[in-house]
Amino acid sequence: MVDSISTTNKNAAVDPYKAHNYEDLPLDQKINELVIFVQGIKYGMLTTKLSSDSDLLASRCMALAGQENGGIDLLFHTNLFSGKTMDLTVHPTETNMSFLDPVSGAWASISGTASIIGDPKVVEKYYTPVLKTWLGDMGDGVHDGGPADPRIGVIKLEAKLATYTLARKGIVGRAVDEVRGVVKGEVPAINKIREVSQSELAEWRRTHKQTN
Repeated sequence: MVDSISTTNKNAAVDPYKAHNYEDLPLDQKINELVIFVQGIKYGMLTTKLSSDSDLLASRCMALAGQENGGIDLLFHTNLFSGKTMDLTVHPTETNMSFLDPVSGAWASISGTASIIGDPKVVEKYYTPVLKTWLGDMGDGVHDGGPADPRIGVIKLEAKLATYTLARKGIVGRAVDEVRGVVKGEVPAINKIREVSQSELAEWRRTHKQTN
């Protein structure tokens, strides 16, 4: 017990922001509030490791196309011949999706393993006519941006680790706490930080397994 308390106090001293804002909640609440947040934001940045002989990363803006297995596994549309598809094919386990609410400052970071799905049934299930805007119509009767366009695929990100925050207060309340923190040198509890581990996500996926 002494060691545990000592570790907690040490972590609070090194990272007081997290110490004041971290919440350890029941798994169902952590997952459900994460799923709702991601659904509400919809747009985020997909980060991949480049497929070239390089350690550099690249991020692209993506729109959420769907969620599976209780909402923790994310789906996005992709052009099967695009750079990000090649990146994910070569480095599937080095993938992250992040979301940000610019108004509240709340954010989510979801890391996991990506897979590329070209199954026509899956593509049709998640198809949206908006894809024509990005793919165009090549005029050959095949590559027309429709649900049968062979260029269309789906990226599935199987979540392995998730961290997210939700705002405790509105803009005014946060501003007051931040000013108070500057004056008093105290770190305010303005966010709710939650973490969902790999084992927790695996357990959630097992009990919310989705069959297509």
